[in-house]
Amino acid sequence: MDSLSISVIISTYNSEDWLRKVLDGYKCQVYENYEVIVADDGSKGTTKDLIDSYRESYPVNIKHIWHEDKGYRRQRILNKAILEASHDYILFTDGDCIPRKDFVSTHAKFAEKGYFLSGGYCKLSMKASTAITANDIENEDCFDPQWLKKQDRLGSKQNLKLSVGDKAAAILDVVTPTGATFNNCNSSAWKEDLIKINGYDERMQYGGPDRELGERLVNLGIKPKQIRYKAICLHLDHPRGYKTKESLDRNLAIRKNTKDANVIETSHGITQQGEATDYIVNIK
Repeated sequence: MDSLSISVIISTYNSEDWLRKVLDGYKCQVYENYEVIVADDGSKGTTKDLIDSYRESYPVNIKHIWHEDKGYRRQRILNKAILEASHDYILFTDGDCIPRKDFVSTHAKFAEKGYFLSGGYCKLSMKASTAITANDIENEDCFDPQWLKKQDRLGSKQNLKLSVGDKAAAILDVVTPTGATFNNCNSSAWKEDLIKINGYDERMQYGGPDRELGERLVNLGIKPKQIRYKAICLHLDHPRGYKTKESLDRNLAIRKNTKDANVIETSHGITQQGEATDYIVNIK
């Protein structure tokens, strides 16, 4: 679907060093028909300054959707970004995932009505994550397993993802035992389907809110399509101080209810009774 217009939504929070590398990745895409939306969960002004510094020379339009830092509210800002998306198809990723040059074009190629796309990532160590430069991204050195092994260790599964060609990737996406779930680092869906299910459930904290969204898409009748070995991005290492047992348990309970009650539209999503506008869109 070469003519498909895509909105790429990148979630971030106070992580300029990683976001810079991710924006460099989207600056190098072979696909041209897309926009970039940074969904910012309350970062300091330095993140806005970074995004602004890219605007003049960036090949596509960049929007910065921001709200005040009131704790972990990632799902809320993602819902705002969905509303602000200019295009009918939305690709979700994170501010710590560097896309290969064919990343957006791969999502465009396999996008299909009645489906959402489920990708994965190649997890890197902190040493390898830090070593990657803008030139390494532009030249695609950082997607070369041999280059990565010179920086630090590389797991066998990550090596396989980065080594296979198109034919092998297609076979592996069929035979992989990993389920085709909605993963916010590398998944895409039609905006109209996301609106029908009312977007992300904003009650959920870290640990599964993207999968719960995918489960409601499935309840709607949307089928998952695996592109785990076709759509490649590098996941940069980082701490996870916001991960707690309490939030994980709460999320599991919400997901269980979604499955048991066949929930399609969350009442805690894009549209909420008495909701006020509390976010800012920076587009210039």
